[in-house]
Amino acid sequence: MKKYRIAVFGGGNIGTSLAGGFIRSGQFKTEEIIITEKRESRISFLKNSGFIVTEDNAAAAAATDTLIMAVKPQQFEYLADEIKGNISAEQILISTITGVNHKDIEAVFGPVPNVRIMPNTAAEICESMTCLSFRNMKQEQENRVMSMFEKIGKTVVIPEELMDAATVVGACGIAFALRFMRAMSQGGIEIGFNAEMSQLIVAQTVQGAAKLILETSNHPEKEIDKVTTPQGITISGLNEMEHRGLSSAVIRGLITSYNKLENLSSKSKK
Repeated sequence: MKKYRIAVFGGGNIGTSLAGGFIRSGQFKTEEIIITEKRESRISFLKNSGFIVTEDNAAAAAATDTLIMAVKPQQFEYLADEIKGNISAEQILISTITGVNHKDIEAVFGPVPNVRIMPNTAAEICESMTCLSFRNMKQEQENRVMSMFEKIGKTVVIPEELMDAATVVGACGIAFALRFMRAMSQGGIEIGFNAEMSQLIVAQTVQGAAKLILETSNHPEKEIDKVTTPQGITISGLNEMEHRGLSSAVIRGLITSYNKLENLSSKSKK
């Protein structure tokens, strides 16, 4: 097999989003990335989308210096068994696998340079929020990995113990934000817009709100205060949403997801 700059193990949504983002950002060409996948239907989809695909995990591991494990947690042991004979200290092992920590990785592969990351599916359009935790890495290697992910969105280095929290806020958070947007869009339809127009207005409004926080670093309440006038319609709507439990529901949802992840992680270690 020819050499590739990156091998992505797992052609699911997150693996494909990362590969697509790397290509879209211009830092890698399509022919420099190989994706491994076992499912026939997914292989066909990936090939039709222009990706290079193989079922041979071991060969892909031997053909690259940078490996990204993007499989489901229950598939980690199977993948590790297939590739561990082709991993050396000169390679960088990157993992998106929830619940598989640095010690788990080192128990299989030894003290190789490894990085735990938690991106989200917005990586596909170079708008991911990626949290990273490094282990056994030289500064040059850390810089190289950071550069890769900075080109597909925002990055932050966190302690490994916060990786589960990053999963809930950053990765699950995409779904939470989209559900809010869907509700806004449905409300827009009820008060007069057609579905397409309502979705456009909501999407641009949410994008604008996010950019206000990212570019000013202001607390959300400071920006809220700018559009809430005494006895105005904005504060009336906000108060009604809070009476119905908006903030409480969001917080409780985050905590529920986090607790479930912690429980699943505990069971997998037994």
